[in-house]
Amino acid sequence: MPVPDSRIRVLDDGPIKEGAYVLYWMIAARRPHHSHALDRALELCRETGTPLLVLEALRVGYRWASDRLHRFALDGMADNRAGFAEVGVTHYAYVEPKAGAGAGLLEALAGHACAIVTDDYPCFFLPRMIDAAVDRLDGALHFEAVDGNGLFPMRAAERTFTVAHSFRRHLQKTLAPHLEDPPLAEPFVDYDHDPVDVPKKIRAKWPPAEDALLAGEGLDALPIDHEVGPVSYRGGYAAGTEQLEDFFEARLPKYHEGRNHPDDDAASGLSPWLHWGHVGTWQIFEALRERDGWTPKKLAKPNGKREGWWNMSPEAEAFLDELVTWRELGFNVCTTTDDYDQLSSIPEWATETLAEHADDPRPERYTLQEMEEAKTGDGIWNAAQRQLREEGRIHNYLRMLWGKKILEWTKSAEEAAEVMIRLNDRYAVDGRDPNSYSGIFWVLGRHDRAWGPERPIYGKVRYMTSESTRKKLHLKEYLAKWSGE
Repeated sequence: MPVPDSRIRVLDDGPIKEGAYVLYWMIAARRPHHSHALDRALELCRETGTPLLVLEALRVGYRWASDRLHRFALDGMADNRAGFAEVGVTHYAYVEPKAGAGAGLLEALAGHACAIVTDDYPCFFLPRMIDAAVDRLDGALHFEAVDGNGLFPMRAAERTFTVAHSFRRHLQKTLAPHLEDPPLAEPFVDYDHDPVDVPKKIRAKWPPAEDALLAGEGLDALPIDHEVGPVSYRGGYAAGTEQLEDFFEARLPKYHEGRNHPDDDAASGLSPWLHWGHVGTWQIFEALRERDGWTPKKLAKPNGKREGWWNMSPEAEAFLDELVTWRELGFNVCTTTDDYDQLSSIPEWATETLAEHADDPRPERYTLQEMEEAKTGDGIWNAAQRQLREEGRIHNYLRMLWGKKILEWTKSAEEAAEVMIRLNDRYAVDGRDPNSYSGIFWVLGRHDRAWGPERPIYGKVRYMTSESTRKKLHLKEYLAKWSGE
């Protein structure tokens, strides 16, 4: 089946030229399977009778670039180099040695291409990078961006959904037809081309990354943040697939009741690989439907409820509400607004109530450094921050409390947002993501309603305390691990 038009955005309607290859500029779906963008590039290969060239580049000049983020991305590039080699596809991995060194590489490769396909991703610096590339190529050839981010094409919704309930109802009414258009698990079954011989001048000016660099050697020579070290787990589609299999076997059966309890260890842990595109939503969904023996015929009538529409097991339904409803709600906001990472994105009621309480006394004030180093007087918060610093992620429920306390400890909602973004984007392997900004601004009222009674600092924004969290959650083992004592 062809990639549906709802997922294809023509960036430049230039000609599909006679060339040596179709160029797939891989920037978000960094995997060799379950990718609509990859499938679309292969469609153009069949149309033109040419091979595929995959360009996967890693800049050093983006904000928050660090050993942690680079190493996770390099793991993925190493997997992709090996995976594409198995099917005879040239994977051109390029890592900038200094900021700006990669300038011109895309245009040089485009000069020999029939057409370009890239990933359509609505967040961080990627949209600006794509727009700049379109301007530089200036109609030289056909250029498309393809959305493979979720089950629902992110540009199929023409409005911004403000709460999960309304988005869930929309999905239940409109998602079913899109479930018939999955990306291919094995896209190279009929691929039969020799590898691309990239011109020597290009290879000389922008040399492909050595295997040693993709293995993590030489990170200290790159101009990136070396204070944030690599995490203990690997990036890449192989490790991501192992994480998925482990989740299904060990944690999914208890996900429905245990995902909010840190000690129960029921969360999927998939967000780092999802963010980097090493694992995709469709891959997870296909594994889940196989596990539950599910077909679209089992869908119930739309009811807007979190459970019952899919007609899967309770644990699968709970997980799908997080993976599809909440995750893709974040993509909806990033796609339809320009201020998804700014305080102006919160609803009017939240803006008003936070402004009314802007001058309320703060019971505690901590500096950015004190928070960054987990040196506050709150043991649960310190544990969550230590997990973020060391492991590159925070337990999902504790991330909410983590943000709420930052609102209490800073002078304003504006400063709270800045601190949350800095800490999350610098340390989280899954940061700089639509769901990062959904979570951060949920703390300040996005995707939520007004709550009572009205409280100091929070006003009508939802209130959370460490004391109630300690009583509500199973935390003993978590705190023993991350308390720092």
